[in-house]
Parts: sequence; C-alpha cells; structure tokens
Amino acid sequence: MNQNTDNLKLFFERIKTLSFWQRVFYWSTLKAVSYEAYEEFKRINDNIGNLNNQLSERDSRITDQEKNIQILSARQNDLLASSQKLENRIITLESELKRITAERSDLATRIARFEQTEKSRLEEYQKNVSGVNAIRSGLEAERQKISEELLREREESFERMKLTWRNHEETVRNAIRTICQTQLIEYVKEVPFKGKPDNTVRIAGEYVIFDAKSPASDDLFNFPKYLKVQVESLNKYIRQENVRTDIFLVIPSNTVDVVKQFTFRMADYNVFIVTIDALEPIILSLKKIEDYEFAEQLTPEERENICRIIGKFTHTAKRKIMIDYFFSFQFLDIVSKLNMNLPADILKAVEDFEKAEKLNPPQEKRAKQILTEDIISESEKLATELRARMIGPDNSEMDK
Repeated sequence: MNQNTDNLKLFFERIKTLSFWQRVFYWSTLKAVSYEAYEEFKRINDNIGNLNNQLSERDSRITDQEKNIQILSARQNDLLASSQKLENRIITLESELKRITAERSDLATRIARFEQTEKSRLEEYQKNVSGVNAIRSGLEAERQKISEELLREREESFERMKLTWRNHEETVRNAIRTICQTQLIEYVKEVPFKGKPDNTVRIAGEYVIFDAKSPASDDLFNFPKYLKVQVESLNKYIRQENVRTDIFLVIPSNTVDVVKQFTFRMADYNVFIVTIDALEPIILSLKKIEDYEFAEQLTPEERENICRIIGKFTHTAKRKIMIDYFFSFQFLDIVSKLNMNLPADILKAVEDFEKAEKLNPPQEKRAKQILTEDIISESEKLATELRARMIGPDNSEMDK
C-alpha cells in the first residue's frame, strides 16, 4: 500500500516541478506516471469504498448489538422481576415446607403411637387367638371323647344285640321250658316225626312248634325275606301226624321294627311271628284247649273265641315290644344329648348321682307263679297312690 501511495506522491511531485519544456518533451513519461497514479488512486478509492462499506456494516452490527443489548436489558429486567417472584415463591415454599415438616413430624408421632397401639392390639389378638385355639382344642377333644364314648356305647349295644341273637335259640328254649314246668305242660325233647324243630310243646294231643329265628348277619335288611323263606319251608312239618297247623316263629325283640308282616296265612297252615314276651300268653291260651276231653267237642264259636284271645295276646305283646323299643331309643337320644349339651361340671355331678343310684327290679323265681290277681292288686295300689299325690291345693279340681 505504501508503494501505491509512493507512485501517487511521485506523480504529484513531478507535476509540481515540471517545466513547460519538460511537459512537452517528457509528456509520455508523465502520462505513464499518471496512469500509474490513476490506477493507484482507483485502488485507494476502492479501498475507501470497501472501508466505508465495512464501517457501514460495523455501524449496522453496532446498531444490532445495541438493539440486542436493549433486548437483553429488557430480558434482564424481566429476569430480575421473575427472580423477585421466584424469591417470593421460594419464601412461600420454605414456609410451606416448614409447615409440611411440622405436619410430617406430627404424623410420624401419630404413626408411632398407632404402630405401638396396633402392636399391642396384635399381641392381644394373638393372645386371644391362642386362648380360642386352646378352647377349641379342648372342645374338639371333648367332642371327640364324647363321640368316641357314643360310638363305644353303640358298639357295645350292638355287640349285646348280636350276643342276644347268637343266644336267642337257647334263650327261647329256656323260656319255653320254664313256662312248661310252671304250667305243667309237656315239653317234647325228641319229636316222633321227621324233622327237628327247635322247640315242641304237646297240648291237647297236638304238637305245637316254636322255632327260634334270628338274623344271620349284622344286616337286618334281609331279615324279613329270611323269615318269609322260613315260613314257606315249614310245610314239611304240616304233613306229619298230629302237628298243629298253627306254627310260631320266635324272633328277638330288637328286630321287631324291621318286620312288617307278623301273620302268614298259607294254604295248609298258619305262621305267626312272635317274640319271647308273647310265649307265655300264647301257651296259656293253647293250654285252655285241654279243658275239653276231645278237640271235637269245641264249637266253632269256642274255637273263634280261643283264636281271638290268642290274636289279642299276640297283638298286645307286639305292641308292648314296639312301645318299649320306641322309648328305648328316645331314652338313648336324651342321654346322648345330655352328654353333648350339659356343661362339664353339671355333667360330672349328674354322673356322680347316676353312679350312686341303683335299681333292683323284683327277681323272678322259677317255682313261683306270677298271679294275675297280684298284678291287678299292685296296679290298683299304684293308681290310688298316684291319685293321692295329684290331689292338693293346686290340683283339687282335677277329679271334677
């Protein structure tokens, strides 16, 4: 740039010092120098234009920067306002934080108390549960004990029942022999005809058969069918001479409830299902026939009366057995409910009183006859005593 300026300076120095003759004779040199100076001037002028453009751009940038500075200043003011708001908000939040911290501390205290209370409650609950479990275990053990006792009693009762069935034939034989000895009736040990009935009694020249029948197994369901088969097989005795056409099958008293039919009218004979309790009245009714010298002397009406008496005895005996059987189960049901429902202390006192009690029914003597007059007299005494006890201040109108 200094060289360019030097050329321009050189041109102006020569113009200043140039004489007339030098201008005439050295014009070409001056012209060349002027061209160089002009080129140098153009370059300087261009540089000045560029500098002016740069200055304009710089001024524009400065103006933009000033605007930006103004914008930044406005933003700074906004930021300061926002900062002030944030400071106020921070102060509010700090106050809220203090309040929340205080509430949190209070809640933590409450939670601690609640946890302590809940822990105590849980311990109390566990203690109660343990107590309840202990009581439940005791009740379960007591219930199991009662169930086992009831089961044992039922098993013992069933075993006694089966023992009764096993000894039924011998029991019937002894009962019939006792009746025959008491009433002076012939008991036939060996029958003069084919077959071996369990018990045979000879009354008025006829052989009366009493066969003992008991269940063959623990299942009573098939017992009625078994009896029906036995009834049909009795025709072998009817074909024998002097065998009475009325045959009696003696069953245990505890099987009456499963038997639905007690009389079988067959073509040539009749079969009656009876129990041991009915043997004596039946045999006594048959013995009445011996009051006649010959059986042919009986009129149809007398035969009818005898049959009516026997039928009434049979019905009464069976009805008595059914009632005793019914009340036996009722008493057993009451005893089982006492064992299950009574408190332990009361049940213990009941058992103590039960052990202290003792019943002594009248003993039956084989050589002594049970007179009907004695039974009627005892019944009248009992009825008189009952009426005397029922008459009182509260029951004086009962007889009216």
